[in-house]
Amino acid sequence: MAITKNVFFVAKDDSINELKSLLETMVKASQAEEGCLLYNIYQTDNDPKTFVVIETWENESALDGHKNSKHYKHYKANFEPFVANKWSNELTPID
Repeated sequence: MAITKNVFFVAKDDSINELKSLLETMVKASQAEEGCLLYNIYQTDNDPKTFVVIETWENESALDGHKNSKHYKHYKANFEPFVANKWSNELTPID
């Protein structure tokens, strides 16, 4: 069963560009991963400090593979100094 998540990041006032650059490194590498059905990152128009990741993975195994990738580990090791707040939701489609 596919897994869809959204992840919200709110950058610290002085770290918007740094967070954006770090998140940008995730897009192409994640999209190229086996089992990635969707991976996009957006910056909100009404609040440039807020970024939203929308991702869909084929299954739990694909998501686990993503979490063990080199680019994900780099992101995890470096994002905290730039972030004021972060949260995520797993999404269920409405049929």
